[in-house]
Amino acid sequence: MKKQIAIAALTIGAVVLGTDQVLAQNSEKASTSVNIILADVIAMDIGTVASEGTVDFNYGTTKDYNSSKNVTVPNSLVIISSKNFDVKVKSEGANFVSGANAIPVDILQVKAIPGGSLVGTMNEVTLSTTDQVLVSNASLGSKQSLNIAYSISAEKASKVLLGKPRGTYTQKITYTATAL
Repeated sequence: MKKQIAIAALTIGAVVLGTDQVLAQNSEKASTSVNIILADVIAMDIGTVASEGTVDFNYGTTKDYNSSKNVTVPNSLVIISSKNFDVKVKSEGANFVSGANAIPVDILQVKAIPGGSLVGTMNEVTLSTTDQVLVSNASLGSKQSLNIAYSISAEKASKVLLGKPRGTYTQKITYTATAL
């Protein structure tokens, strides 16, 4: 009987001691790396008014041909960029066209104006077929809006537009946002 008690005591002792050792072995550590992979992005948001929008200048009276005309389009462009950027503008052709009739694109002034959330150096340019910087060094950010004003001076209206055949003269203008 003493042998059985001794064996039982040793068995219980071994189980208790063995459990401590097993618990100690299960305290190993493991680690995992987590990566956040970023890419540079720049895009004009679908909320951009300029996307397939239209700006109209109506000349129907003598007063129209003797006055400057201005059309301001709030939120013309909405830009998302992970870096500072420039906004450039150009026309797709050298003339506003109505059938066989043409008006040079340099009749139009395009100006970035304050009022939107986009921050950068705002410029005014005479429209041409060459990319011109409308906003330089705009700050990175999401959903930044840019207001754009279009204008035709009274002098150009009276010297260039007056006497042209009636019609709707059209030209596409392209805006490009380029990361710095």
